[in-house]
Amino acid sequence: MKEKKDEEGQKALFNSFRAGVIALVFLLLGFQLALFVHKAAETRILANRDRPDTVYVARLPGSDGNGTVSHASGRNADSGESRGGGKSSYRRPAPHSAKVEKIRQERPPRQVENFRFDPNTVSLEDLVRLGFSPKQAESIDNYRQKGGRFRRKEDFQKSFVVADSVYQRLEPFIHIPKLDINRADSAAFDALPGIGPWFASKMVSYREQLGGYSCKEQLMEIYHFDREKYDGLKDLVTVGRCEPFRLWTLPADSLRLHPYIRDWRLARAIVLYRENNPRDLLTVDGLEAAGILEHDAADKLRRCIIAEP
Repeated sequence: MKEKKDEEGQKALFNSFRAGVIALVFLLLGFQLALFVHKAAETRILANRDRPDTVYVARLPGSDGNGTVSHASGRNADSGESRGGGKSSYRRPAPHSAKVEKIRQERPPRQVENFRFDPNTVSLEDLVRLGFSPKQAESIDNYRQKGGRFRRKEDFQKSFVVADSVYQRLEPFIHIPKLDINRADSAAFDALPGIGPWFASKMVSYREQLGGYSCKEQLMEIYHFDREKYDGLKDLVTVGRCEPFRLWTLPADSLRLHPYIRDWRLARAIVLYRENNPRDLLTVDGLEAAGILEHDAADKLRRCIIAEP
């Protein structure tokens, strides 16, 4: 009998403990919910800071400025223009409760800056200065750390932490340097859209054969480098300074290595032409007129930066 009473007592104690645990859980959940609601309310108040309720006060001619107050909208009221009948209006923020004003005073708006930046290299601190929260800045940096790259301004806009309004403000300040095809290595070429390791190595080797690119279009002279591939990257690259091609001073065995010559007899003919003609005739047009260069080869050479004779 005594054992039965002890068992019932233990059972009652367990039920009381379980009820207490459940009550504590609900209490904690309620507390968390209250914090969430309070935080959401604060966030809402702060979010509306830049777009407060606005009333438009209409002044009658000759009044002391305490005319009729009316909630108005429209271009005339918004700009302060006359709304007809000799009345004029001006904007005035609507009054808020003391609690709202207190929250806004305790949480002053974060100052943001606008300055030129490259989204691929800008620091976390500067991202915050530009108006991103620390978490948003870390998200952008994580994308970069994983190999992500913003090739165009529009790529930065597509980031899920960049709101349209923020992008519109920052767009004039985004500066993404173009890739100099006369300075880039194969790894930089490989990072371009549509360019893999094979094309990257060919872009470097063809640059060496040319002695430097004179124009972007020369990329399409690479085997299988078609117009579609070129159009996909032409706005991402630029042509930096290169050494002029010494067409009028190089010996024949060096001239024949150039992609637009590639022939010993042609190289020798160019040397003979420059040795037997005055300086003013040492031009690509002169070589074509003399029948030494075919029209296509002459057109390609005209695009090159050629050193003075």
